[in-house]
Amino acid sequence: MPQKVLMVLEGDFPPDDRVYKEAKSLIKQGFSVTIACYTFTQKPRHEVFNQIQIIRKPIPKLIYKLSVAALKLPFYFLWWQKYLESLLRTEAFDIIHIHDLPLAKVGTLIKKKYNLKLVVDLHENWPAHLSQAKHTNTFLGKILSDQNKWRTYEAQILHHANLIICVVEEMMERIVKLELPEAKIIVLPNTIDPMEYNLVAHEKPSDEFVLFFAGGITIERGLQYVIPAIAKLMDKIPTLKLKIVGMGSYLKTLKMLVNKYNLTQHVEFLGWKPLKEVIQMTSDADVALIPHLKWEQTDCSSPNKLFQCMYAKVPLIVSNCNSVERIVLETQSGVSYAYNDINELADKILNLYKHPEVRLTMAENGNKAVLTKYHWNNTVKTLTEAYKNI
Repeated sequence: MPQKVLMVLEGDFPPDDRVYKEAKSLIKQGFSVTIACYTFTQKPRHEVFNQIQIIRKPIPKLIYKLSVAALKLPFYFLWWQKYLESLLRTEAFDIIHIHDLPLAKVGTLIKKKYNLKLVVDLHENWPAHLSQAKHTNTFLGKILSDQNKWRTYEAQILHHANLIICVVEEMMERIVKLELPEAKIIVLPNTIDPMEYNLVAHEKPSDEFVLFFAGGITIERGLQYVIPAIAKLMDKIPTLKLKIVGMGSYLKTLKMLVNKYNLTQHVEFLGWKPLKEVIQMTSDADVALIPHLKWEQTDCSSPNKLFQCMYAKVPLIVSNCNSVERIVLETQSGVSYAYNDINELADKILNLYKHPEVRLTMAENGNKAVLTKYHWNNTVKTLTEAYKNI
């Protein structure tokens, strides 16, 4: 009998790409995977999606809103505990796999009551994430969701896990400092499966030098430093154009900034685009940007767009967030700059503009690194091996 895995996801499924790839990889290794999630939609309560069993439960809006106060008020955790126990009364599982930190407590309770193995999959530095989130920085939010309590919670609850998954080495180093044994921690970055992409090689237009950004438009993405850097380059690169794909709360502010610097002919806001279109647009650009603000969260993050850009054969300019900068410099697929240094960023853009041969070499280096090392079928081996020995 195959070992049965119950994955727990705070959100609907699909389309979470990391969760999907982990589930598919475990199924290929002979595991049976069920994903328990919540939904706000009328999707089926039970569904089979590419061999993955999906169980959805509608979540009351009040319970959802109380998730922010989960460490002070137990209602959110109790809802999840009741939900998961109802599943375990009708079906036995061997492993409970919690996606992200918050529900690790519920996973611990289920582990002990039903004698399961517990996997905690840390998609991000949750306490750091909360320190910057809008909803936790209001007066009420600070009362209901104290990031220091989340740090204490993390340090205590992870000791109950049989396996802890981190997205980058920098996150693993942080978790080890919580006095957790390194032997039960693995790294599984958000790499891509190149087989999922069908890129068409286009000749880059000679009348434009295109910088490309794709992602959520929030203050943390650092585009407020990119726009004034472009303004500094107008005399030196008159054909420079920044193309921005994505939507978000900071979009209005960025458009005002573009107007302030008289860059409306040089900055193009393209809105939301499907992933396949985004990858093709990345491939067609001259340089891709990952200009995130440097802070505790981004220093140990693993954005999948990093590997998408590398695979798309586009040189990168990235801010000096530890994990992203490390991979870009290690693979020689781009250059980095101090995240808030407009002059340094402008210099890096100008240097790549002047040296197309360097851009070509970096592009080839990035593509090669993905095909030989940073692709899902290679990096997922840490997960499948750990699962065999859990």
